[in-house]
Amino acid sequence: MAAFVATGCAAARALVAPPPCAALDARPTASAFAGTPLRSARAVVVCAAAPAPAAHSGYGVAMAADAATGAAKEPVVPVLMGSKADLPRCQKIADELAAFGIRAELHISSAHKTPERLIAMVRAYEADGRPKVYIAVAGRSNALSGMLDCAVTSPVISCPPYSDAFGGTDLYSSIRMPSGVAPALVLDPSGAALLAAKILGVTNRGMAAKVGALQKANRDRLYFDDADTQSRTYLPTIAERRTGENGSCMIESNLDIGSNSRSGKVRDAYELDDETLLLVTTDRQSAFDRVLAAVPYKGQVLNLTSAYWFSVTEDIIPNHMLSVPHPNALLARKCDPFPVEFVVRGYITGSTDTSLWKNYAAGSRDYCGLSLPEGLVKNQKLDANVLTPTTKDDAGDRPISPAEIVSLGLMSQADADTCAEAALALFARGQALAAERGLILVDTKYEFGRDSDGTIRLIDEIHTPDSSRYWVAATYAARMAAGKEPENVDKEFLRLWFADACDPYKDEVLPEAPADLVDELSRRYVMLYEIITGKPFEFGPSADSKTVRASLPQ
Repeated sequence: MAAFVATGCAAARALVAPPPCAALDARPTASAFAGTPLRSARAVVVCAAAPAPAAHSGYGVAMAADAATGAAKEPVVPVLMGSKADLPRCQKIADELAAFGIRAELHISSAHKTPERLIAMVRAYEADGRPKVYIAVAGRSNALSGMLDCAVTSPVISCPPYSDAFGGTDLYSSIRMPSGVAPALVLDPSGAALLAAKILGVTNRGMAAKVGALQKANRDRLYFDDADTQSRTYLPTIAERRTGENGSCMIESNLDIGSNSRSGKVRDAYELDDETLLLVTTDRQSAFDRVLAAVPYKGQVLNLTSAYWFSVTEDIIPNHMLSVPHPNALLARKCDPFPVEFVVRGYITGSTDTSLWKNYAAGSRDYCGLSLPEGLVKNQKLDANVLTPTTKDDAGDRPISPAEIVSLGLMSQADADTCAEAALALFARGQALAAERGLILVDTKYEFGRDSDGTIRLIDEIHTPDSSRYWVAATYAARMAAGKEPENVDKEFLRLWFADACDPYKDEVLPEAPADLVDELSRRYVMLYEIITGKPFEFGPSADSKTVRASLPQ
């Protein structure tokens, strides 16, 4: 084998060096022989259009744009196989390259049977000036990668196929190359594509960024899988809290303190004095403007998650947090709330009546003052984050445009602008921090109020799994491409269960949420807290009026 490659290398040097001879120029075009690009078999994969129309040599090689145009030359990866039997492997390489936006051109050309055609094809590639990496797919006696490496100055990657005859990949001929012949050996097709992208990324910042993004997604997937695995060990503890074997869920706080108290969907508020509120976050689970279930440890997760986000966003706008005396309780500066929720969305999705997707699917193209284009699909990323406010009515939330907020007298223009600007900035910060943790912050809602000094502050909660939708970043693109729902880490799956089991807006009595779904929701909430904050969740004693009261400053 080494002798054959050495002989082939000598022939390759001789053939590549001289200019094309008349005999070669007179040969038929590539469509007449085995060196033809396999366009009919999806073999030429183009992810981004070239900046100028490409010409073609007589060997099926797309030539680079003329230098006079000044257009940048797009990289290419010629993928050469010894026979059509290697096409599925080559197509997998091409598909992986497509993920990086790299054009792959597939050819059949045997180093043993048609060496002169292989060299002619390589000569055309070497002349076209495009940045390139070659990938050779041939097994048994792998002369293809050896001859190719001798004939070109660009890097060559050998990715030999599996062979039944050898019970695996025949590595012998791939690793016993003569001196001066140095193709890289990568057995995995996706690995071969990755190495090609890395090589091209040395001189292409955009390509390097794509490689970095893939590597980050791989790391994020591992981090998420580890967090997911660890949090599943919490399920017995969660079940014990749900069944009352280890404390009980907090449905009502029932604190007999303060001059006034009120209960919201999830939080109970107590006015301790003219300037201070005590907010107790319960385990009540609400959606569709109703309480659906009691979720173990939910109140603790929401309260501590909000405390984290309040602390890392206070440079954007002041918030109402004073201290966290208890895992379920927050001491806050008293504010007069604005009667509007500022909902910010980065994706078109959702299942409730106020969701962007449900309204879009029903035919609405003018929503909250936004003009939405045709052709959007569920869970698609929007071109820019958008604001879709809702009213805070006792009868239920109602979508409203920014202009209506002012025209209906709900807020002044100046106050509405301040809150809208803050909401978009808070969302951008949340998206950035979530992305660092392998998550997508899909949408959320913010509430604002004015304190006694006239300062507008962020109130209520921020970026919790109750007020926000989170997806797993590492799997988003693949699941979208497969037509699947994104992998979520929020309460959406419980919403969907109720939406399938009943009409949660109209039915007077709702079915009881299944215990396994309640426990799973609790687990996801705890996991999300740990991923976002980087801190282990502490499963404390039962949260009740006694422990909350005891935690308050005297």
